[in-house]
Amino acid sequence: MSRLPLARGVLLDLDGTLFDTAPDLVAALNALRGEQQLPSLPAATFANSVGHGSVPMIARGFDLAPEHPAFEPLRQRFLELYHRDVSARTRPYNGMETVLSALDAAQIPWGIVTNKPGWLTRPLITALGYDERPLCVVTGDDIARRKPHPHQVLEGCRRLALKPADCVVVGDAERDIQAGRSAGTLTLAALYGYLSGDDHAARWGADGLISSPEEILRWVDPDYLGARQQPVAV
Repeated sequence: MSRLPLARGVLLDLDGTLFDTAPDLVAALNALRGEQQLPSLPAATFANSVGHGSVPMIARGFDLAPEHPAFEPLRQRFLELYHRDVSARTRPYNGMETVLSALDAAQIPWGIVTNKPGWLTRPLITALGYDERPLCVVTGDDIARRKPHPHQVLEGCRRLALKPADCVVVGDAERDIQAGRSAGTLTLAALYGYLSGDDHAARWGADGLISSPEEILRWVDPDYLGARQQPVAV
């Protein structure tokens, strides 16, 4: 078993990694269906799409292709409805607050790197009381190219004042792992997030697979964190 270097900073994806945003996304989609005189759909209907943005949500919720003339108006209305109640049901994943409190106590910098646009991200983290905690928040409209390109991750590392090799990227989608690997960071695939049967996280090339947020702490340098735990390469 080969040992891996440990991180001095943490960059978290938002949807499906830091916060469980699915309840509010599904609620907004079903509110939109109600406006169209259609019945609500169960949350399981969106298992393959909820973590991938508004386009697959509309495609799944209305059985429409993106080029259909009704698609974009529905997508825009969906985003309006989601923005209206962006934090009503969203919560941090169980165990995430333990992780963030440990990082904060040890003064280990952490940030958010998400493809979610800023006009949705910032109201959400403010409503949940997280606006002052991350050292950086890099959203989908802050940088010209989003994940899976490395630009957002590199910007996150810059704002943490750390080299990419000293950071770990945590995410529940292959694009998160691709972005981190391309940027030169450690990468962790969050198996507790919005993975579906079509996802094969073990094939993404992540440095580690984690089943709960608490496992992130195993990848943080113990000289900074104060907990002697060593990860093992997968």
